[in-house]
Amino acid sequence: MTTTTHPPTTAPPTRSRRTIRPTTRNDGFDTVTSETSLGYNTPQLVARKLWLPMFALALMGWAVGFVLAIVEAGTNRTDLATLQTLSHLVPAFMFVGFLGVFTAITFAIARILGTFRRGGGEVQATAGVEVQTLKMPGTAKAMLGLMAMGMMVMVAGIVTNFVAAGSFDGVTAADITDSAAWSAAASGLRRMGVALYLTGIAFGLGTIIEVLRFQATRIGEVASEAGHAPR
Repeated sequence: MTTTTHPPTTAPPTRSRRTIRPTTRNDGFDTVTSETSLGYNTPQLVARKLWLPMFALALMGWAVGFVLAIVEAGTNRTDLATLQTLSHLVPAFMFVGFLGVFTAITFAIARILGTFRRGGGEVQATAGVEVQTLKMPGTAKAMLGLMAMGMMVMVAGIVTNFVAAGSFDGVTAADITDSAAWSAAASGLRRMGVALYLTGIAFGLGTIIEVLRFQATRIGEVASEAGHAPR
């Protein structure tokens, strides 16, 4: 009687899970601890994909606005309908460019922060110490919120210009007056959008300073844990 032997079975490999736990620090930095680098967070991943398309949008908006400005400069001053239309289209396309470049700058800041987040974690993991990652500071959240608000307000101003461009022909006095009122409203919305964007960018730059402070502190801690005392 023959017996059939079967090769020993091995359990399927288990997927290691990254454990994240809060860190208690006495220097005011709000961090979490993990075994490996946490990599990019969701806003940073989005920023890595969209900063270049937004910069391209800025270049296209400025190019169209510049061409329309040349057309407006060469238009007969008696052609009120064309002049009225172009007086709305030129700023609309120029501010499409500003919207794109301000968004691209904000995304570039997010990319810089993502590089610090991922790279700092990888350095700590390579050094063989626990990886501490700074939680998203309030200034970073403010940057994202102000960017979103600035974009919505600026889009509202741009849309107002586009609507006015197709609604008034500048033939009657009432038409000219209404067109000027719409232009003033659009201008106010666009400028408010710029103010929100720039405030958000200022918060983003403040976040970079905060991250650099944490990285400098953490490098000293890693060196100390490795037995290197400061000179």
